[in-house]
Amino acid sequence: MAGQVTQGMAATDNKGYGLETAIFVAIFSGILWYIQSIMGLSHMLSTIMKTAYGLLQDTAFFVMAICVLAGASGGLLSEFGVVAVLQNMISPIMRPIFGLPGVASLGVITTFLSDNPAILALAQDKKIRKYFKKYEVPALTNIGTGFGMGLIVFTYMVGLGFAKPAAIGVAGAAFGTLVSTRLMLYMTKRHYMKTGKFTAMDQLDDTLETVSEEESAVLHGMKHKQSLFDRFMNAMLDGGKTGVVNGLNVIPGILTVCTAVMILTLGPATGADGNPTYIGGAYEGIALLSKIGEYIYPVTNLLFGFQHGSNIAFPLTSLGAVGAALGTLPQMLTKGYVGPNEIAVFTGIGMCYSGYLSTHVSMMDALGKRDLTGFAIISHTIGGICAGIAAHYMFLIIG
Repeated sequence: MAGQVTQGMAATDNKGYGLETAIFVAIFSGILWYIQSIMGLSHMLSTIMKTAYGLLQDTAFFVMAICVLAGASGGLLSEFGVVAVLQNMISPIMRPIFGLPGVASLGVITTFLSDNPAILALAQDKKIRKYFKKYEVPALTNIGTGFGMGLIVFTYMVGLGFAKPAAIGVAGAAFGTLVSTRLMLYMTKRHYMKTGKFTAMDQLDDTLETVSEEESAVLHGMKHKQSLFDRFMNAMLDGGKTGVVNGLNVIPGILTVCTAVMILTLGPATGADGNPTYIGGAYEGIALLSKIGEYIYPVTNLLFGFQHGSNIAFPLTSLGAVGAALGTLPQMLTKGYVGPNEIAVFTGIGMCYSGYLSTHVSMMDALGKRDLTGFAIISHTIGGICAGIAAHYMFLIIG
């Protein structure tokens, strides 16, 4: 029997193609044909290559620099106890606001300083996981994603000169994460009750958990007996190395996703006679997303205060990769499509989404809750929209 299975797998692997191959080729060819029918084949290919190269120089390396600085800062904050202080400050409000144990606050801090999957280290620690009820564990994916990449997104927006809108956006992201986490808890609790997995042990009183000295040492790590200078340098350099890894990880998304988004969002160049024309330069496109955005403008204007159809490109891109979404900003700023309100909304949505479509499945699988992935995606989609709405109206009030 095992031999038959192995042979069957080998036959499938050797074949390597099927119906999905034909479907992929048809769709991919159709998209390329449509774009080149507007731009011209030579101009399309030239624009793709020049846009990717421009994004690498102008955006990807800038994002990497931000990641390195953010990583170094995060390493120093962790080494010298600032993270522990923040965790203790946030811990008492976790249960009343987010509906999770106080120890989940460490996940909020670590994901804000790094990326979504950082929450998994917390969730897989038996000494930490014992504070969670069974139905609460899957919600760690939502709260971790909601704050993931937060420092990088915030620092990037500040680097563009929008400190106040970025801060408002972070507050909007926190609200969106609250909505996402609470929705997830509601759905998982009902799921466990319906399937009979919600036992008496899962119905403990919602009391605030405290962390013992021993557990605090596990959470924050014991300090090595090193000199102050050595600790400073090691924390800074190790954090910077983490930033390099994060920076490298976002480059493929920036170059591939952003190139596609730019072509679908931006229009032709301006010719010598002042009329729109295609010359095969970087950052040209067919303005398809802008046209779609114009159709839904009344909705996006009411919810997010968007003033241009192309503004929908950032939220759509951040679904898969917020690093790639950041790559769309410089050109939109140059063309005047984005202002302070949009930056606040982009920060809120971008930080809350953090490319969750590309991480939720693997994160839920790592938690052993693959069957609840749909709940996580639905609740986080709603949470991201709420983050953008909250950021917009907070900007109207404060900004």
